Amino acid sequence: MATKRIAVESTAEAYLTLLKARGVDYFFGNGGTDFATIVEAFAKLGAEGKSFPRPITVPHEFTAVSMAHGHAMISGRPQVVMVHVIVGTANGLGAVMNAARANVPMVFSAGRTPITEADILGGRNRQIHWAQESFDQGGIVREFVKWDYELRNFAQLETVVDRALTLSTAEPQGPVYLALPREVLAERQQALEYAEPARTPQAARAAPDPAAVREAARILAGARNPLVITKASGRDTASVPHLVALAEALGAPVVDNFHTHMNFPQDHPLHVGFDNGPYLEAADAILVLESDSPWFPNTKRPSPDARVIHLGVDPLYSRIPIRGFPVDVALVGTPSLALAALVDAVLKEKPDPSAVAARRQKCAAEHKRLREAWAVRGKAAAGGRPMDMAWVSRCLADVIDDETIVINEYDLDPTQACFRIPGSFFGPPSAAALGWGLGAAMGAKLAAPEKTVIATLGDGAYIFGAPTAAHFTSRAFDIPFLAVVFNNQAWNAVKRATSDVHPDGWAVRTKNMPLSDLAPSPAFEMVAQSCGAHAERVEDPAALPDALRRALKAVREERRQALLNVICKKP
Repeated sequence: MATKRIAVESTAEAYLTLLKARGVDYFFGNGGTDFATIVEAFAKLGAEGKSFPRPITVPHEFTAVSMAHGHAMISGRPQVVMVHVIVGTANGLGAVMNAARANVPMVFSAGRTPITEADILGGRNRQIHWAQESFDQGGIVREFVKWDYELRNFAQLETVVDRALTLSTAEPQGPVYLALPREVLAERQQALEYAEPARTPQAARAAPDPAAVREAARILAGARNPLVITKASGRDTASVPHLVALAEALGAPVVDNFHTHMNFPQDHPLHVGFDNGPYLEAADAILVLESDSPWFPNTKRPSPDARVIHLGVDPLYSRIPIRGFPVDVALVGTPSLALAALVDAVLKEKPDPSAVAARRQKCAAEHKRLREAWAVRGKAAAGGRPMDMAWVSRCLADVIDDETIVINEYDLDPTQACFRIPGSFFGPPSAAALGWGLGAAMGAKLAAPEKTVIATLGDGAYIFGAPTAAHFTSRAFDIPFLAVVFNNQAWNAVKRATSDVHPDGWAVRTKNMPLSDLAPSPAFEMVAQSCGAHAERVEDPAALPDALRRALKAVREERRQALLNVICKKP
């Protein structure tokens, strides 16, 4: 361990220098009066040719937080967002909720309105500086962050930065919040001394309790009909081959239930789709992997006699107020380590080879039946106009290769695609704060510039994504990606929920669903074109494949963003 000393002129300059030294590549910002010395420090560091996180101007806080979210999904490293005092914090809060429920590390920071009314550098000198102060700024976000703090002085800077980064990456990972008073950032300094590397505990991967692993293995190996349900185990990309090995050792079907990651190769014969409903009642042992809601008890649930094992970094989801799913064994650990241990323990239990072979054969037949049925449905939708979302998804699947990352905010039909590469697919966070997809796609592209990134979005999600801010950022910072808008001119989730809760109600009987209509639809392609994008409106299903090829050519060869406004059937 060594101590490094560098000359600095302000706390803000020291802060940016320390962030870069700790591996923070980007500084996603939406500035205000609280940024004065941050801006000055960036300018000074740039003029002197020194190292600092790249500042990314993002003119909407939700988009900025979503970009940090997208980067962390791919890189595994927390990035920093800074917004404007209480108002910027409020604008970014929905995206912070997304990051919290998706276990995504980041430092969400905000300036603090100046505390002092006179005679201190950085003190109040604008009329907003009184009205923009709150009694407890951290209270705005405290429900959804792991830690919050306000920087008090320069002497604690290294401790505060290292603690923020360490806590955000400790499992279960998530955002932290840091308030930065303007006077503290503006304080004159002479030098920064810091440890290199940092002398803070780095979150280690966790292995589950061996006794719990043995008990889980006995349950699974002795089951007649084991079932695996997963949602986000692929967040740990190293877990995928271990899950394959476990499923093969048991002959157990694997269901991606409302999946947010590529958890299991979808062309594997033990993959039986995206709906666990047909398999729940017959299962006598269920392994639930990183899933906050593995089934819906008010519609379908397993047999009361089924043994249930939950595996994950926080398998009891301690931050969710009410969650009553049965748990016979809880395996607390990093999925890759926990699954590797479980595979070894299951093999030691020596499952009946004939039973395993029979289950594998049955699953393979079901897998084949499902994929053939999905293919038929996709082809049958080819001629529909307005387009069926299954056809749009089928056309997208044809252009997705192993070097593509898909960020899906709801409308890509998973039955029409086939993801097999870890880290190639990301679905919407459980908190469901709409607008995540555009920012997340840009963050993913920054983290993996060699990849093609495609964002698949509903029209409502696109509107919520502050598209002008997103397209501006893409153009200004050379972040080419393709956005495909499944434009059905409706909040279909609202319609479905109304029909589910009131199937014979007035809304269904009169075909009148207030607060669910998004017609007349804006010309989304024109929003993107105004920011230099290749953008098209696509209404003819036969024209979609060529439109996709043109859009991807613009992204890959011309290095500019692209958007397709695909007119889909209205529900």
